[in-house]
Amino acid sequence: MLDNMVGRAVSPVFVGRVAELTFLAEIFDQARKQAAAAVLLGGEAGVGKTRLVSRFAEQAEQDGAHVIAGGCVELSTEGLAYAPFTAALRQLVREMGAADVAAMLPEGAARDLARLLPEFGEPSGDTESETARARLFEQILTLLERLAERRPVILVIEDIHWADRSSRDLIAFLSRNMRAVPLLMVMTYRSDELNRTHPLRPVLAELARVDGVSRVEVPRLTQDEVAEQMAGILGRTPEFARVGKVFERTEGVPLFVEAMVECDGDYSFPESLQDLILSSVERLPEETQRVLRIAAAGGIRVGHELLARVSGLSDVDLENALRPAVAGNVMQVADGGAYAFRHALIREAVHEELLPGEHARMHARYAEAIDQDRSLVPPGRAAIEMAHHWFSARDDLWALVSAWEASGKAANAFAYTEQIQLLERVLTLWDKVPDAAERIDADHTTVLERASEAAYLAADIDGCMKFAKGALSELDEAVAPERVAALLVRLVNCKVQKGKDGTLEDLRKAERLVPLPSETRAMVLSRLGTLLMLGDHVVEGTAVTQEALRVARSIGDECQEADLLINLALGHSISGDLHSTLSTNRRAQAIGAQHKSGRVVLRALANNVDALENLGRSEDAVELAVEGEKLAKEYGRYRDQGVFIANNRAEALESLGRWDEALAVIKRALTMDPSVRNRWHLTRTRAGILLARGEADTAKDDLVEIGALSGRWKEWTQEWTQNTRLTLGWHLLVGDPMTALDKAESALIDPPWSRKAMLGWRLLAQIYRVTDAAAPVSPDRADALRARAADLATSMNTDGPVSEMFRLECFGDFIGAAEGWLHLNRPYARAKALFHAAATATNRDLINEWLREARTIAVDLAAVPLVTHIDLLARRAGISLTEAPEEPALLTPRELEVLRLVAEGRSNRDIASQLSISAKTASVHVSNIIAKLGVSTRGEATAAAHRLALLS
Repeated sequence: MLDNMVGRAVSPVFVGRVAELTFLAEIFDQARKQAAAAVLLGGEAGVGKTRLVSRFAEQAEQDGAHVIAGGCVELSTEGLAYAPFTAALRQLVREMGAADVAAMLPEGAARDLARLLPEFGEPSGDTESETARARLFEQILTLLERLAERRPVILVIEDIHWADRSSRDLIAFLSRNMRAVPLLMVMTYRSDELNRTHPLRPVLAELARVDGVSRVEVPRLTQDEVAEQMAGILGRTPEFARVGKVFERTEGVPLFVEAMVECDGDYSFPESLQDLILSSVERLPEETQRVLRIAAAGGIRVGHELLARVSGLSDVDLENALRPAVAGNVMQVADGGAYAFRHALIREAVHEELLPGEHARMHARYAEAIDQDRSLVPPGRAAIEMAHHWFSARDDLWALVSAWEASGKAANAFAYTEQIQLLERVLTLWDKVPDAAERIDADHTTVLERASEAAYLAADIDGCMKFAKGALSELDEAVAPERVAALLVRLVNCKVQKGKDGTLEDLRKAERLVPLPSETRAMVLSRLGTLLMLGDHVVEGTAVTQEALRVARSIGDECQEADLLINLALGHSISGDLHSTLSTNRRAQAIGAQHKSGRVVLRALANNVDALENLGRSEDAVELAVEGEKLAKEYGRYRDQGVFIANNRAEALESLGRWDEALAVIKRALTMDPSVRNRWHLTRTRAGILLARGEADTAKDDLVEIGALSGRWKEWTQEWTQNTRLTLGWHLLVGDPMTALDKAESALIDPPWSRKAMLGWRLLAQIYRVTDAAAPVSPDRADALRARAADLATSMNTDGPVSEMFRLECFGDFIGAAEGWLHLNRPYARAKALFHAAATATNRDLINEWLREARTIAVDLAAVPLVTHIDLLARRAGISLTEAPEEPALLTPRELEVLRLVAEGRSNRDIASQLSISAKTASVHVSNIIAKLGVSTRGEATAAAHRLALLS
């Protein structure tokens, strides 16, 4: 190689960019002192983004920062997944060694990184694909955080406009979840390439809403800066007229300035930008230009050995050919024995100069060379490189074969979107290759099956259903019953994600197709048992699960045995045997721990958090959930199972009256990009708190998202039961008891009522509240509904103190319930019970006592609707809830919270984020405050608040 040949710098003087450098330095300083941050650095091609970032990185390194860099390449759009992160990992391995990098991760976690770099050994044998990519994301997040604990870290990712889908998802994940470490991510992209359909646009829009993410556009140079750049290149002060001419024709784009300065002295402007860029190439010797065209087919960066093999030149001849290009600053010598075009635009322009036949020959020669010696490209790149080159060479046969191989590599790296792209290429080329099935040793249906699986794992549910239905249309269930059964299970999983009915019918058909004991039958029965349990068909679900358990034990699959034990525990929970639930889940958890299956351990633990909450042991539930979330992080499963456990913790915190903590847990979990079902669980829990606090608009948004207002999930009785309760609460909150009455009547007509005692009794108690609200308007209908509710109550069982307290409320024993809620440390439930007890009591002293305590609790919780109801009842009873008569409160508790934030100078958006309400709701509160205080502006409201001592 040209080890001693270094091309001259186009401009040894770094020009301008003072504001941008200052901004980056300030953001990094904040990241070091406060929390992680990210900067999106946009700019048109050639404007100098790379040089700006390089200068910033150099200065940061001098100040002790650890700079890690990686870049996206055009090949990423064809399926090269995680290119920038693979490059960054490779840098870390060079600096620290693979063993030291692995030591920074939880035990065994580095084996997930082996899917990106072979230096980390053999990839994990854990093929639980539904959470595999989430684990990989968490391992990279953990690695960056551990690095930043040692010293501040800057992660540079260049050219994210070329990023593959997996890299874009990982970038978004890191941006949302890096918070408490001195870490700065700097990402560059070509803003002039972002058309309306560019896949990076929605990512940028999403990241713009994330705290700690800034977006900066790098401008063109001013005329004075162009003059400074020209002086640096020429080594002398340029003539004023020439500066003006160059500035006018290049419009201050540094790359074009360099090209014009390299032109002849008249600074003539070529007909196109491509001609301008190529002008420096065209002045090189013909042999050098030929080699550059060959190199351009290899990408922006190509290794010396590979280029020598493709060009057919000896090492000496290749070096002699490239020397003028390096001297002319068209090519640069890169590390790792490679050459790189100085700018992607130069490579693109040279590549476009290839004639059609030349284009096909060059790409074919690259593919053949790599196929003969895969060490010519970086580890892990050979398959996708060959797929790219054969496809570019228009060789249908080898394009199909290489795309099939590359799709397997993508799957191994959990790059499911890229796998789909490659499989779609196989499907597109299928009819052009007569012996395609023999060439890849797989039939057309197998390709569709693989694509459906990849689409499901990529959360492309519509795509998954399309591919699965396509595969089913090609299969004869009499000939391939197990393949049909497996596809039916996949369709069921899609229907569950989309909230569609018909899942049990599909699973029953799948079960009939595989009547004999087998792994496939065990899988079908496991899924069928789960859905039967969740649909309250506990007897049948238990029988199905026990059969699957016998199969699992017969084939020695202990992890599946543990899964099935958890299913049995779910049946115990629904049936009301919560103590058996706890013990069965613990057995499953022990098996999972023995086999180091994080999925099994966390699934069992999560279900026990729920069981403890149903037993009224909310403090224990919170403690176990915290332990589970910690384990989820160690297992690299926080985004999926950790988020599920976080929701269980939020539910327990809600019961304990620790609502602000619960909302904070939910907010944090939602930033983890959870699955649709987990997002709905979190949103449902938040909606309950928002309703209790009177946030009607925001609560409605949440109820719409989870389908509560549309009656979705009738096959899923637990969701239906909870959604119905929340829907009734919303109608009561907005003052519409008659619609609530309609909904409650419908709910008692052949209802898909959950047999889970706590959920059933809690909904029934809400229905009684609907009858109370509707009675003044329609007493006959309210009485009829109450009678129907009483009939249903006779068939319901209790399974512990929580369901027992709701049962007492249904039968009007509010004081008994209030005492029980006190024992269980559930303040809001106690306050409501005391209020209802007061509403039905006649003893004035008791009414006074109960309302006073209830109001204190409600005010502490900012439960505005309950405060309002209590105050109204007190006025009707002629009772003052204060020591001395006083004027009604000027502002509600929630308005006082908002006023405090207004006084701190917070915007409506900041207030909404702080209080977990919508910006619209925050605006309404601010408007009400201004009106009540009789002022015109937020500043006047702050002054009035201090004058009236409202904030003391």
